[in-house]
Amino acid sequence: MLGSKGQAWEAEGVRFSEKNRVVEIAAEKIRPNPAQPRREFDEQELRNLAQSIRINGLLQPLLVRRAADGYELVAGERRLRACRMAGMRAVPCIVRECSAEASAAMALTENLQRQDLGMFEEAEGLRKLIEQWHVTQEEAAYRLGKSQSALANKLRLLRLSPEERGKIAAAGLTERHARAVLRVDDEALRRRALDAIIERQYNVRQTDEYILRLIAGEAENARKRTFIIKDVRIFLNTISHAVKTMRLSGIEAQSLKSETDDYIECIVRIPKAQATAGGQRPA
Repeated sequence: MLGSKGQAWEAEGVRFSEKNRVVEIAAEKIRPNPAQPRREFDEQELRNLAQSIRINGLLQPLLVRRAADGYELVAGERRLRACRMAGMRAVPCIVRECSAEASAAMALTENLQRQDLGMFEEAEGLRKLIEQWHVTQEEAAYRLGKSQSALANKLRLLRLSPEERGKIAAAGLTERHARAVLRVDDEALRRRALDAIIERQYNVRQTDEYILRLIAGEAENARKRTFIIKDVRIFLNTISHAVKTMRLSGIEAQSLKSETDDYIECIVRIPKAQATAGGQRPA
């Protein structure tokens, strides 16, 4: 809670003062927040915001914290870029005393509350927040006002490789597309499935149906492969049993087995004299 006049209070590593005055800081003195989850900024939206700032000024100050060589942005990356685009040499800011961890948490939280954050940016931001806060998924979900299942679904997106994420984003696929693709555990098969979905321009329903068919087909193929492997083992055991039976009958048969990357080779050798003598030992 806020104390008496002139006092300050701390929460989540941030020290707030009653005198949160707006100050003008040179734009060149403000460096980006390294914990910024957003990697892409719409150029046209930035130009529109810059035009608005030229006409109306910056209506919401930036949040910054003191750094060794100036200031580090806590929140307001998009506004800072637009201010620079608008040609502003100094920008209105509120300086907060906070740790690097708290700065990262605020930057991530601010972006996660925006509706236009990309699904993978959001997932990465959630992961970083959990690490910054040192909390469980359940606690993070509570703090962010999300259900634990929704949070878990977001984090599952990070199982996709950077290459897969890039393809999904470039193709404009939705989060439901991404979650459907994640149902394919085999990475090579998942990549081929994703390429097919993009090439055929499947919607969500078509993607779900395609993935179901793919998974069912793989399960059937795995079952067939298992049967084939079992059949081969039975065959090899039959050969070994036959050789053993011949030896018990007095035939000096030999079984030689070897394996390569491509083949299992099995050779049975029977002395020709015994084979032509009907299985009797030569005199």
